[in-house]
Amino acid sequence: MIGALLIALVLGGSLAYIFWRERAKAAREIKERPKQEAGNINPLQLQLQAYERLILLTERIALPNLISRMNQPGIAGKDMQMMLTHTIKQEFEHNITQQIYVSSEAWDAVRNLKEQNIHIINQVASYLPPDVSGNDLNKQLLEMIVQNPKMTLHNVVAEVLSYEAKKLMR
Repeated sequence: MIGALLIALVLGGSLAYIFWRERAKAAREIKERPKQEAGNINPLQLQLQAYERLILLTERIALPNLISRMNQPGIAGKDMQMMLTHTIKQEFEHNITQQIYVSSEAWDAVRNLKEQNIHIINQVASYLPPDVSGNDLNKQLLEMIVQNPKMTLHNVVAEVLSYEAKKLMR
C-alpha cells in the first residue's frame, strides 16, 4: 500500500514538474515573440500597409491591366462587360476596410476611380451592337484609353496615394 502511494506521489510530482516546465517554456516563447499582437501594432505601419494595398487595388482595376487579366476569347460582349464590372466591384469590396487608415481624400479618389471605370465600361458597351464580342469590347475600351489618356484616373490616384504614404514616412 505504501509502495503504491509512493509510486503515485512520484508519478504525480513528475507530471507536475513536466507541466510547470512546459508552462514556463510557453511563457518564455510568448515574451520572445515580435510585438505584432493587437495591442502593440504600430498605427503608422497599418496606414502604410493600407496605402500599399490601395495602390495595388488601383493598378488591378486600371482598365488596361484589368482587360489584359480578364481577356477570354469567344466570350460575348455583354458577358465581358459584366465580368469586368463585377471584378472591379469585387476588388473594391475586398479592400473597403482600408478606408479607416487613409485620408478621406485618398479614399474618395479610389472610390471615384472604381465608379469611373465602371461608367466607362458601361458607356462603351452601350454604343456597341448587342451581339459584339468580348474581344471587340476590350479593343474599343483600349482604343478609347489610347485616344483619351486623361480619361483614366488610375495614374492620378496612384500618385495621390503614393504622395500621402511618403508624407507619413517623413
